[in-house]
Amino acid sequence: QVQLVESGGGLVQAGGSLRLSCAASGRTFSRNPMGWFRQAPGKEREFVAAISASGGSTYYTESVKGRFTVSRDNAKNTVYLQMNSLKPEDTAVYYCAAKEGFWGSRYFTGTGHYDYWGQGTQVTVSS
Repeated sequence: QVQLVESGGGLVQAGGSLRLSCAASGRTFSRNPMGWFRQAPGKEREFVAAISASGGSTYYTESVKGRFTVSRDNAKNTVYLQMNSLKPEDTAVYYCAAKEGFWGSRYFTGTGHYDYWGQGTQVTVSS
């Protein structure tokens, strides 16, 4: 059974940092694009960051550029999201996702592009 499990969320003050991890089990995702999304209360799930299979291509939503960094360790079947200079508006449940298939250097930003989702981890940033 394929599972994506996020961890690393928590409560942090504005300006602080957190590092989220997404560990995959049940199969390897080393050849698959991965993404991070978030959903705040009362809002739709939104794209945060994406990374290609090799990690050579990344993309971020404008509001997190320069503050967040997505990376992956394919040997550990794990994707990371380093979040620095956190703001209260970053408060949300953060989800990782994986897309089926080998797509080379491509990354994907739409929720409908992804086939597997984790259960989410809460990030709360206090002002």
